[in-house]
Amino acid sequence: MLEDEQELIQAAQHGDDQAFGRLYDHYIKAIYRFIAVKVGSKEQAEDLTHEVFLRAWQKLPSFKSRGFPFSSWLYRIARNRVIDHYRTQKSHLNVDDLVGQMEEEFLKVSSDQRQQLDLKLDLEKVMSALEQLTPDQREVMELRFIEDLSPKEIAEVIGKREGTVRILQHRATKKLQELLAEDDE
Repeated sequence: MLEDEQELIQAAQHGDDQAFGRLYDHYIKAIYRFIAVKVGSKEQAEDLTHEVFLRAWQKLPSFKSRGFPFSSWLYRIARNRVIDHYRTQKSHLNVDDLVGQMEEEFLKVSSDQRQQLDLKLDLEKVMSALEQLTPDQREVMELRFIEDLSPKEIAEVIGKREGTVRILQHRATKKLQELLAEDDE
């Protein structure tokens, strides 16, 4: 969270382009990453991210924090935009494409071939296990551990109660542990 985020929000609500620009600069990478994981295409992720910030700019005058961070509001817009995207495209996330993209990122980081192979195999196990979760469980895990949102923030983003989010996270964690333990046997 930005130190002067509330001041920036208020200034942007009154039409200050530079204030909104600072908010944009601060959140663009996180929102892009959130969308990219869900759509699996760099171009689509860029387009949808642009649409999220355009929508945020348009709706900013009516934004009220209600005790939640500005980021929760942005993630909610992003989530809704991804849902709309799939409704209109009638396409589905291609797990192979997603694994391929994530492999590329991991392989860029490491130079040791053995370590690269281990990372690739571990990533495939995790991705396979994630696919066996319910869509709600998978979304909660992504928001919690990739986007680092609190259960309260996740509840605001997905429109569920905080207790429900905690239950989804607990069940997803337990299921992942079971699935990954099976793979190790």
